[in-house]
Amino acid sequence: MNGLFDLGGVDGLGPINASKQEPAFHAEWEKVVLTLFPALFRAGWFGLDSFRHGIETMDPVVYLTSPYYEHWLHTFETHGQRNGELDMDELDRRTAHFLANPDAPLPEHASNKELVDFIDAASAGGVPPQRPTDNPIRFAVGDKVRLSHDAPHGHTRLARYVRGKVGTVSVHRGSFVYPDAAGNGLGDDPQHVYTILFDSAELWGEQAEPNTTTTFDVWDPYIEHVEQAVGANA
Repeated sequence: MNGLFDLGGVDGLGPINASKQEPAFHAEWEKVVLTLFPALFRAGWFGLDSFRHGIETMDPVVYLTSPYYEHWLHTFETHGQRNGELDMDELDRRTAHFLANPDAPLPEHASNKELVDFIDAASAGGVPPQRPTDNPIRFAVGDKVRLSHDAPHGHTRLARYVRGKVGTVSVHRGSFVYPDAAGNGLGDDPQHVYTILFDSAELWGEQAEPNTTTTFDVWDPYIEHVEQAVGANA
């Protein structure tokens, strides 16, 4: 999505100084939010791409000043309200009750074996995004390609810092769920994925570290042959 959430290559945000003793959770409520993800995913509230897009609907200031798991909570609420699964007035009432009574016990729920089995399987093997497609493989290893200049509305995985840049196809990865479709509620729409190799100077200009390269995985609709791009701009 165009906006604050696309931070690749952006200057001025300062270094990331991760602590070697960084705790997995900073508060007890974060554990609850983490466990909600597989339950809501399995219930069909969202897929991975629509989950990400829900975070992208946050107010930018709130996004930058809130903890990681609050971003998750926001997308849960966004999809729950959209799907008719959450009554936001009821949610506000319950939240106010627990804020006023922090020692009140949470509602008890019986363990759901099917959900536990799903979590065990997903934790071990993930939830594969590969999907078959009848679309032809349009690019071969070694092809010189240019990525699209488009700035699409809604969710996209075409980062700003690679838009319009020229690179070389280094690997064909197969066909996968297309984020620009799935993230915007348009179905899986499987597309071929390629790894594109860029000279760092192509991405960062004269200030790039010499003799370095960068790779970026892209879906087929983001790519065109350089010859086609030149012809289209002629």
